[in-house]
Amino acid sequence: MKQYEAVIKVMEGKGGYATLGLLYQEALKVHSVEWKTKTPFASIRRIVQDNRFFFKIKPGLWALREYRDKLPIEILPTKEIPLSKKTEFNHSYYQGLLLEIGSLKNFQTSVPPQDKKRKYLGKCLADIATIKNFYNFTYEHLVKKAKTVDVIWFNEREMPNSFFEVEHTTDMVHSLLKFVELQDFYSKFYIVADKLRENEFKSKLSYDAFSILSSRLRFLSYEIVSNWHSKTYELIILEENI
Repeated sequence: MKQYEAVIKVMEGKGGYATLGLLYQEALKVHSVEWKTKTPFASIRRIVQDNRFFFKIKPGLWALREYRDKLPIEILPTKEIPLSKKTEFNHSYYQGLLLEIGSLKNFQTSVPPQDKKRKYLGKCLADIATIKNFYNFTYEHLVKKAKTVDVIWFNEREMPNSFFEVEHTTDMVHSLLKFVELQDFYSKFYIVADKLRENEFKSKLSYDAFSILSSRLRFLSYEIVSNWHSKTYELIILEENI
């Protein structure tokens, strides 16, 4: 079996699509394939860019061309799907990536109750988040606010390490106000959005009301999150082989 056939086989087994991270994890395990290279991850990245067999859906997510008309609507929405649903699918995709990154980095992870049934690569976000009952880590009014944050990573002491808000079209001010209320915790804060919104982020962060966050708040583009996801898989696989 050739290397590209191994990638195809993994995608077929996952319904015709897969993240780069998943391909790194599964394609190298396919029997009867020799990866005679010191850079197998680079080989996989090169393979999925062969448009005879594959196409890119969004950052970090690839699919088989022959499955284009068979993919679930949350993976590849049709033109008939309302924009609001497409936005929801996009939002839950990046939530799912962040949940998986957190788990790979040995954090416990959570999503808001209202998002738990939303889909990520054929699963509900609730199935990926590791925390089923939210931690009451502080005063009730702050816990209530924290429960609305799109993704949270908790450390082994059940305290929040990082807060993430995914902003596709909504006003970032709402997320920044959440972070201001949670500023007293020794945590990191992230806004995740399209690269085109970075200047908007910088503009909002310049407001005096948000100056307290300036050294702790970061903007992550969708591309950075997808790269973080795949690179985390790379690191885990490399460490397993040491």
